[in-house]
Amino acid sequence: MVLQTVFRAVITGAPGSGKGTMSSRIVRSFGLKHLSSGDMLRAIIEAKTDLGVLMKSCIDQGQLVPDDVISRLVLSSLRGLEQSSWLLDGFPRTVAQAEALDSVYDVDSVINLDVPFQTIRERLTSRWVHLPSGRVYNIDFNPPKRPGLDDVTGEPLVQRDDDRPETVSRRLKGYERQTQPVLEYYRSKGVLETFSGTETNKIWPHVHAFLTRKIPGNQQAVGKA
Repeated sequence: MVLQTVFRAVITGAPGSGKGTMSSRIVRSFGLKHLSSGDMLRAIIEAKTDLGVLMKSCIDQGQLVPDDVISRLVLSSLRGLEQSSWLLDGFPRTVAQAEALDSVYDVDSVINLDVPFQTIRERLTSRWVHLPSGRVYNIDFNPPKRPGLDDVTGEPLVQRDDDRPETVSRRLKGYERQTQPVLEYYRSKGVLETFSGTETNKIWPHVHAFLTRKIPGNQQAVGKA
């Protein structure tokens, strides 16, 4: 497929909002390149470079990676995509990062997934994992056959620290406090588009219709995949 024009978008949403699933659908349907700042951070930390050690230290102490450091990392990755349309996930998270991005690229659209925090809390705190295999269960809509045990091995399931109720509440409050100024920044520029709902499958048709209108001359890769 060919995109007639270069289209640059940012997707934002709280942890557990379905941002990963939505990003995959957008990439598959519209052929955008997907860049995740989280994936970039993990790769650098695993490589144990000097920068990776610094970033791990920040994260381990519960601190944000400095704006200038994460901005340099993301902008460096974007330089290889000058002629490509892309979807940026997990960046920017502060106004300073948004300004750094804007100093180099014009962002055409910011897709904001607005899922009620109560829905996210229920979704995340219902999640249990079999760590050796990575199999994920949800006690509401994908429960294990035997409570607390993996279907395949019979080994115990655990709840990740990130999915414990108190941790989820703290993360959501932090996300709201950090992200609200960024949303206001993009709203003032006229590029913010918010999609509200409780289920990805119900939000997706609206995102799909919006991008179909927004990307001039787009030739969809898979249609309404």
